[in-house]
Amino acid sequence: MINIPKGTKDVIPSESYKWHYIENLVKSVAENFCVKEIRTPTFEHTELFLRGVGDTTDIVNKEMYTFLDKGERSITLKPEGTAGVARAFIENSIFAQPQPTKMYYITPVFRYEKPQNGRLREHHQFGVEYFGSDSPIADIEVMLIAKSIFDKLGVNNITLNINSIGCPECRAKYNEALKGFLKDNFDKLCFTCRERFDKNPLRILDCKEDSCKQLLKNAPKVLDYLCDSCREHHNAVCNGLQNLNIDFVVNPQIVRGLDYYTRTVFEFISNNVGAQGTICGGGRYNNLVEQVGGNACPAVGFGMGLERLILMLENLGLPCGEAEKIDVYVAPICEKGRQIALKFVTDLRSKGLRVEQDLMARSAKAQMKYANKLGAKYVAILGEDELKSDCCSLKNMQSSENTIVKLDKIFDLIKEGK
Repeated sequence: MINIPKGTKDVIPSESYKWHYIENLVKSVAENFCVKEIRTPTFEHTELFLRGVGDTTDIVNKEMYTFLDKGERSITLKPEGTAGVARAFIENSIFAQPQPTKMYYITPVFRYEKPQNGRLREHHQFGVEYFGSDSPIADIEVMLIAKSIFDKLGVNNITLNINSIGCPECRAKYNEALKGFLKDNFDKLCFTCRERFDKNPLRILDCKEDSCKQLLKNAPKVLDYLCDSCREHHNAVCNGLQNLNIDFVVNPQIVRGLDYYTRTVFEFISNNVGAQGTICGGGRYNNLVEQVGGNACPAVGFGMGLERLILMLENLGLPCGEAEKIDVYVAPICEKGRQIALKFVTDLRSKGLRVEQDLMARSAKAQMKYANKLGAKYVAILGEDELKSDCCSLKNMQSSENTIVKLDKIFDLIKEGK
């Protein structure tokens, strides 16, 4: 037997309704905010992620699925969604249209990392990206999209954590201050953070090792090093959230794991998805478009893991949709019934009903048992006596009531009962 690769998961038919529910809900919220869908390829040229995500990140250094294609070109399965959308924004001249451009996507992403609860090597993200606006209101609006999703799902145990990591100019000053604070304890840092010390010291704040967390308890805060412009932007975001009565925590440890972030970074954190509780994360990335070959363009967005979202709903005992019920199961129990069943089923389906029929030559009793297992609302029994009058016996599976109905009247009767 050939097993599924480690870190991947099948979405089987008995579970797919949960995905339909979540996907339809996030799409409807995005559309309420006038955000339109974009679809980008599953793989891109590796250079896009080296330039966009950053060659000092764990994603690029350790987690990307990268290979040479038959033309000896380096190709990478997308490890996140934003860089591909930025590339599409440039390549399709979307930047030349009136701004802002507001886009969402639902996409698989691929990271070679240790599988976690709700986080697989192939997992799925819902993402929102705003291009063209540097306004703090754009930052707030993308947070509102995420919050609206949680509100519609009935989730109220999530905390919004925000921070600002400034622009490259003020962040450079903070990096020096952080390195100065850590230099006497350099040998106590984990191996990964020692590598980050010179290349990208800000990423040390994102370390999950307890030893590094202890060292960072009294570390200087990036908010104390913001330039006037970045501080003004951060204050405007905080004031805007307060004016909307949205609870949030200013958390200096939030830096996100990708190099393209500037200024605002945020995470929605839950206690119901295991050790790593970030259910949604994002922020502003004003330099990304320029880094991947376009003209300077401000941008802000977020990504939300759908597996984690479903896991959180299950852990909280909240609804996650329900499987669609079959409107009618057609059960032929005589030769004439078997002859007309397919035409009868096809006619009902063409009118919009969800219809199943016997494909296994089951007995009448077995068909009734199977229809009940499928959760059919009605069973149309095509028996010899009824068919002599172009009728069938229609059984309401909830009330167990049987009614003799003309075949051409079944649709109307079922629609009335829906």
